[in-house]
Amino acid sequence: VVPYCPSCQQYRFPVFSVAVSVIIKNTSNDKILLIQQYNHKKNILVAGYINQGENAENTVVREVFEELGLKAIKVHYNRSEYFEKSNTLMMNFACTVEDDTIYRNEKEVDQAIWFPIDECLTAIAPNSLAEKFLIAYYRDEGIIE
Repeated sequence: VVPYCPSCQQYRFPVFSVAVSVIIKNTSNDKILLIQQYNHKKNILVAGYINQGENAENTVVREVFEELGLKAIKVHYNRSEYFEKSNTLMMNFACTVEDDTIYRNEKEVDQAIWFPIDECLTAIAPNSLAEKFLIAYYRDEGIIE
């Protein structure tokens, strides 16, 4: 049941943020880009909030370019997960980039490293939502069982 406010005569739907996270593959599809940011030494996926009026796919392209200077192509939706800590619905995507050369935005990304696909699961922050998305992606792609 959606709560109804008799004073303003409107329904009150739950409010939360929506963001994307991105599994970024290099042009030869044998490496995935992981980043570190805001002085945390944990490897994670690129992520960012969806702006009002923007769709999720455009957010992926914008965030990948803003944070890394890379042009995202072949953007594919994977899955979503609610992240209670920030009251955010995280929508995970995978994309390939047109060029592997990184132009890191130093205000947002401390480090960006291409990892071979078989090393990503040990390199990514353990017990993180990024790890959960990466494991699900690997299972869907048949990389792991």
